[in-house]
Amino acid sequence: MIEFDISMRIMNKVQDFFENQAFGVCTRLGEKMGIAGSSIRLFFIYASFLTLGSPVLLYLSLAFLMNLRKHWRRHKSPSVWDL
Repeated sequence: MIEFDISMRIMNKVQDFFENQAFGVCTRLGEKMGIAGSSIRLFFIYASFLTLGSPVLLYLSLAFLMNLRKHWRRHKSPSVWDL
């Protein structure tokens, strides 16, 4: 029972990291399309297994574009702390 509790804690920490720290592509897509981010995340996982990983390239390119867009916005209107 103790081993199960420890493994569940580890799984929760991993899930929290990927939901909060990893790129946020699925969450952002879910917000834009009005779909739960977990559904989009599952789609990417299943599609990656079925197509031998090609959606991973799409995911990484979307993460790159989101990060690039964030930097463009910051450059366009810098805050007081950026000066």
